[in-house]
Amino acid sequence: MKNVLKLLAIGFTCYFIWAAYMNSNDMDATLWYFIYGVAAIASLLFIAEKLPKIVYLVLSVAYIGATFYFWPETYEGVTVGEGDIKNIEEGREALGLLINAVVMSLYGFASKSK
Repeated sequence: MKNVLKLLAIGFTCYFIWAAYMNSNDMDATLWYFIYGVAAIASLLFIAEKLPKIVYLVLSVAYIGATFYFWPETYEGVTVGEGDIKNIEEGREALGLLINAVVMSLYGFASKSK
């Protein structure tokens, strides 16, 4: 099971790097580089078993908080053309943060307790 989680962590590392790259045209690209960069580094450290469980759980809580902070006033989906572009952009950002939170929770519960 641990090897499966490490393979998933490799996939999530690639996903987080890709997500950071996809935000390169945002006005706040540096923020998203940081958000997804931290997640990518945490994924690599999960593979190497270098971070304690509490760090993943703290990251998870932080990403959940950020999800609520970025959640749009009116959720209109994530497809351009189906609503106000501002709400769609915020919805995409919030869902990306929710993915980060779930992944960090998974790492936290799967990592060895230190």
